[in-house]
Amino acid sequence: MPSFDVVSEIDMQEVRNAVDQATREVVNRYDFKGTDSEIELDDKAMTIKLETSSSDRMFALRQVLEEKMVRRKISLKALDFGDMEDAAAGRARMTVSLKAGVSSEAAKKINVHIKELKLKGVQSSTQGDQVRVSAKKRDALQEVIASLKEADLDLPLQYQNFRD
Repeated sequence: MPSFDVVSEIDMQEVRNAVDQATREVVNRYDFKGTDSEIELDDKAMTIKLETSSSDRMFALRQVLEEKMVRRKISLKALDFGDMEDAAAGRARMTVSLKAGVSSEAAKKINVHIKELKLKGVQSSTQGDQVRVSAKKRDALQEVIASLKEADLDLPLQYQNFRD
């Protein structure tokens, strides 16, 4: 019986590269001179900390980070931007969380979405942080993948382990 897994993964090496490139650009850009802007990646907590001199510089810092992530083919859906906080001496701070893995809520949404397609012989089940979809025919699985790509589910999905 053909099947595949729906997962949500982030390549941390690409994230590291994107943060390094963003940091290099911030150091060299004229509009960031004297602002002491910082971008720090915490691998263990899967967060990125942004800090700069003002809220308008924070907007520009966020834009630089987003550009580098997109260039490295990391979906912006994987980034969860927190609220901007005021730090000491009028500085601004923001924490960006990286979303990896399919949460139980997201898995339920995916399962409901697949069931609403009403395709004959298609079954889905949650297995840890992934969703396994199986069907009698390969064409039905391809329809499920196309439908999930069109759906707006707030997390980047990859389709792995396709078996015939």
